[in-house]
Amino acid sequence: MEHNMFCYQCQETAGCKGCTRVGVCGKGPDVAAMQDLLVYVTKGLSAVTTALRAQGKAVETAVNHLITLNLFTTITNANFDKAAIEERIRMTLDTKKELLGQISDTAGLPEAALWDGSGDWEAKAKTVGVLSTENEDIRSLRELITYGLKGLSAYSKHANALLQDDGEVDAFLQKALAATLDDSLTADDLVALTLETGKYGVSGMALLDKANTGAYGNPEITKVNIGVGKNPGILVSGHDLRDLEQLLEQTQGTGVDVYTHSEMLPAHYYPAFKKYPNFVGNYGNAWWKQKEEFESFHGPILMTTNCIVPPKDSYKDRLYTTGAAGFPGCKHIPGEIGEKKDFSALIEHAKHCAPPQEIETGEIIGGFAHAQVLALADQVVEAVKSGAIKKFVVMAGCDGRAKSRDYYTEFAKALPKDAVILTAGCAKYKYNKLDLGDIGGIPRVLDAGQCNDSYSLAVIALKLKEVFGLEDINDLPIVYNIAWYEQKAVIVLLALLYLGVKNIHLGPTLPAFLSPNVAKVLVDNFGIAGIGTVEEDMKLFFGEQA
Repeated sequence: MEHNMFCYQCQETAGCKGCTRVGVCGKGPDVAAMQDLLVYVTKGLSAVTTALRAQGKAVETAVNHLITLNLFTTITNANFDKAAIEERIRMTLDTKKELLGQISDTAGLPEAALWDGSGDWEAKAKTVGVLSTENEDIRSLRELITYGLKGLSAYSKHANALLQDDGEVDAFLQKALAATLDDSLTADDLVALTLETGKYGVSGMALLDKANTGAYGNPEITKVNIGVGKNPGILVSGHDLRDLEQLLEQTQGTGVDVYTHSEMLPAHYYPAFKKYPNFVGNYGNAWWKQKEEFESFHGPILMTTNCIVPPKDSYKDRLYTTGAAGFPGCKHIPGEIGEKKDFSALIEHAKHCAPPQEIETGEIIGGFAHAQVLALADQVVEAVKSGAIKKFVVMAGCDGRAKSRDYYTEFAKALPKDAVILTAGCAKYKYNKLDLGDIGGIPRVLDAGQCNDSYSLAVIALKLKEVFGLEDINDLPIVYNIAWYEQKAVIVLLALLYLGVKNIHLGPTLPAFLSPNVAKVLVDNFGIAGIGTVEEDMKLFFGEQA
């Protein structure tokens, strides 16, 4: 049966099988087709850059950035603008054509490297999408790798925005992308490449951590206001801290306040952002609630990355995008890496808007990235040794609109009083406003930051392993119960597998892109599992004490 489209890269994909008529995210078949084609030509360009490196030739940083941004553009909920995606395809084809001239022998290159863009793009897209790989297990592994690389591209892009690059990460990302076109690779070869993707996922996370902390300092324990002020405001969502920094600089003295939304909340934890008097607080909750919250905010909204929900007409004229983000009919703020973006139109728009409507009051606490937690190491270790803390529960990942995700709220409520949650990503909105108390002054929800900050959770685990003198990271009193949604969660999973972490539970469903055989490999070798009911999982993780 011929589908209008086929996409199963996110957790909410239709029927946990695949979106075939229109994306649950809101993208239409035409946008899905151009995303497929952009991935295809990016793989082709990556085959060319990999061949150039094999000949000992250098690949320019701008080409690395092009490939990284291409992948980031295709992440779930990032870009719905067909014209913008087509422009990236043209840029990629032009770059590829130029680089092909530097290769002495193109005979060994795949078709994707040689395609010149001629013909009907819609027709071409139908032949190069996910289902073009017929073998179910090879397809599953190729997509698992590709989605991991999409997640890695997000980490790299944010580091690049702060003028940090890792040539080895770029070279691997491109080599691995090209490898997904290689029909000679076996399932075993692709399983090995999947774990290698996790290895470079750790490197990409470390690069971003270095970039963020180098620019803005180490996150510190911070109480964040969730109420509103009396001035008109701009709401910033997504993940790009450099965009937020530039907006804060440009709003000084304008009478316009700045608020964070969803994944931008952890910006409040960085010392460098605390100097801005108009950086008021966090407004609202996770990304999927934006239709109500963007409406009540009244002022303009800046989407810096993925997490766009197709906007309602009531606020569409107030929605601006930048970077990899895009939506047709919404104003896009241009600006390449290293360039200063001009947010004056956004600021002027805000001046003519009413102040945000208050939807809640109070504070939430966060800032428990690795440096802050390690500063508390003696206190944490003593709490573990005394039995005050029996277990840590890693509940990182993503939130979403599915009713089944209420599981994570109920799970947090049901946790034994001697358990502490380690979190990063927007999954925290399921429980970060609950009154779960503390253990000897240590909050029972330790928020390390964005999904981009999941590296902190790995660093904390490795440090605890060292402190307790353990040989195996799996001997730590840590349970992994992770909510996933999109491709950044995939690279976090692969990074944890590379670090040797086993018995990770994923929910609310296992990825649709895992074929039965690939899922069995993950179950048999790493103990990957889904979730059950709260009651069942309490007994599984905590025994009868639960």
